Amino acid sequence: MTETVQIASFKDDGVIPAYVARPDGAPVAGIIVIPEIFGVNAGIRQKCDKWAAAGYLAVAPDIFWRFAPGVELDPDVPEQLQEAFGYFQQYDPALGVYDIEAAIRWLRSQGAAKVGCAGYCLGGRLAYMAAARTDVDASVGYYGVMIDQMLDEAHHIAKPLMLHIPVADHFVTADAQAAIHAALDDHPRVTLHDYPGLDHGFASETGDRRDAAGAELADSRTVAFLKEHLA
Repeated sequence: MTETVQIASFKDDGVIPAYVARPDGAPVAGIIVIPEIFGVNAGIRQKCDKWAAAGYLAVAPDIFWRFAPGVELDPDVPEQLQEAFGYFQQYDPALGVYDIEAAIRWLRSQGAAKVGCAGYCLGGRLAYMAAARTDVDASVGYYGVMIDQMLDEAHHIAKPLMLHIPVADHFVTADAQAAIHAALDDHPRVTLHDYPGLDHGFASETGDRRDAAGAELADSRTVAFLKEHLA
């Protein structure tokens, strides 16, 4: 079953619209699907639906609810891509972490004993920040942007974190990737996976950016990782 719910914000300064996909029966655990800069679009909803089919209670919060509620964009349409970049410039990721906290609290209120997250692009950055700043039980980030600028928070990571890094990512430079590896390769809670030849957005559900083989490999690793740590 799918629905749209309103989640009270962490600081009670509003409500966060969120897409929810519910499993049949009691949930194995809760999963927060953190969107890219394109809103809770069809691809993000599809990811939630897949988690629900696997027995998880999945929720995708509208991360742009403060200034562009309900926006859904297609990265393959140039004008919509530029619109998304504008929202990225407006976005305050520190407030975004509070929204992840609110989603964690909501999932636990719905019967999820453990909660994980999987984020993409900006959502991948938020997954890293959630691992460092919240009590989420496990986190996965796909092609997270600007993580190299937040590596001083790595010592706060107390729960498992997995990052998927496409080596040909034109938004995350080779130097940025090298910095991430230098800081996190030896971290006892962090697992890094590189994907040579793949670019940003390779794990999208549909569209021009998707690389089917790469997406299937990364997603299989994510499923196994979250299954292990949310059991």
